[in-house]
Amino acid sequence: MDVDLIFRIAAIGIIVAVLNQVLIRAGREEQAMMTTLAGIIVVLMMLIYEINDLFQTVKTVFGL
Repeated sequence: MDVDLIFRIAAIGIIVAVLNQVLIRAGREEQAMMTTLAGIIVVLMMLIYEINDLFQTVKTVFGL
């Protein structure tokens, strides 16, 4: 796996965690939850692109 991808995912996790805590302490629990969900969606989209690349490589290797 690409180390750069791991660092990007970790950075998103840290940013989301900090925003989540700031919003919760400000009494904005709903926005905190939406921020967390948005972070999860961003990470999942990043992983979907990586999985797509993996499948394309497998298709090429097996001549599919």
